[in-house]
Amino acid sequence: RVLRTDNTSSTSLSVRCRTEPKAFAQKVFGSNMEKTMSTEKGFDFEHPIHFVERRKLLQTAAAVAAVGVLPVMQLRAKKITVVTGSPHRRGASFLLTDEFIRGAKEVGAEIYRFDAAFKRVTACSCCDHCGLGSSPCVYRDDMFELNPHLIDCDLVVLGTPLYYFGFSAQLKLVIDRFYAINSQLHSPRQTVLLAAAWNNNDWTYTTLESHYETLVRYMGWTDVGRVVATDSGTRGMCESTDFPQMAYELGKKVGTQ
Repeated sequence: RVLRTDNTSSTSLSVRCRTEPKAFAQKVFGSNMEKTMSTEKGFDFEHPIHFVERRKLLQTAAAVAAVGVLPVMQLRAKKITVVTGSPHRRGASFLLTDEFIRGAKEVGAEIYRFDAAFKRVTACSCCDHCGLGSSPCVYRDDMFELNPHLIDCDLVVLGTPLYYFGFSAQLKLVIDRFYAINSQLHSPRQTVLLAAAWNNNDWTYTTLESHYETLVRYMGWTDVGRVVATDSGTRGMCESTDFPQMAYELGKKVGTQ
């Protein structure tokens, strides 16, 4: 039995839980669930954990038990930062990127795209002014636009044409500038590799994938998928393969995981 100090019954709460979920949440939890706590030194801070009065917890439990289901909670959309390295907007690697993004958006992912070839990105000079993220980089360019999205995202996508069996120079500039936010980026997150190449030898992607795997391992990230297209030197060539569909399906798969 639930003890109450007001006139709200468990039955009425259960009805509101079903028919007015938003009003129900405001009634039970109030508009501000956070309580201010003090340290031993007397400084106040907003504690990240939400505290709820025991009476309200009991009322909620009774209402949920009566309805038989838990209230639906709003989930945060997955944040995906896509960095491309192709100078060809109508190229094959852009096609793969476009299809990946289309799939991810269909499942509700939040996308930020940075096309490095069309941005101002200065090459890292290894001056070490940034101190691996303790100070801002000396080059005030478009990396300052990208960096917050890299730090805040759940998934980093690297898209590149295969240039002499490695990342394009445009994408490598961005990767080298990771150094300026290394401390913030060196934390668990997911990654995807998208690439397009003319060649179709079994060793075509050996060097690129080895570099990618080493980068992922160093950063403490987790590879969740790759689409490395062969026989895809042009957009038209790539369109005649299964690789664009594979990129689309990968986007749908990782857009919610």
